[in-house]
Amino acid sequence: MIMMDQSKRLSEPLRWGRRERSVVAAMVVCLALFILGLGAYALTTGSPPRKDCIEVSFASTLGNATEHACGGQARKVCASPQLFKHVAAELHASCRRAGFPFY
Repeated sequence: MIMMDQSKRLSEPLRWGRRERSVVAAMVVCLALFILGLGAYALTTGSPPRKDCIEVSFASTLGNATEHACGGQARKVCASPQLFKHVAAELHASCRRAGFPFY
């Protein structure tokens, strides 16, 4: 079967009709609403950080390690710095920010 005027059709640029423009506009609006919803979700989820928590990162045998404690456990860690001699300066700063005495 010979395709009539195929070379003419291929040489002309595509024409966007009303239907195509409407579909593209609807897709752009949906994408914008999705991005706005995702941004609103990201801004409103999660809990605020607690004021009575300490967190200290230090080098370990397998890389980075973190000591994280809140409330009474943080108070115990700050009261016994001899267990964390290798991170005493960082622990002192973290205990001071949380309001716990560092002995």
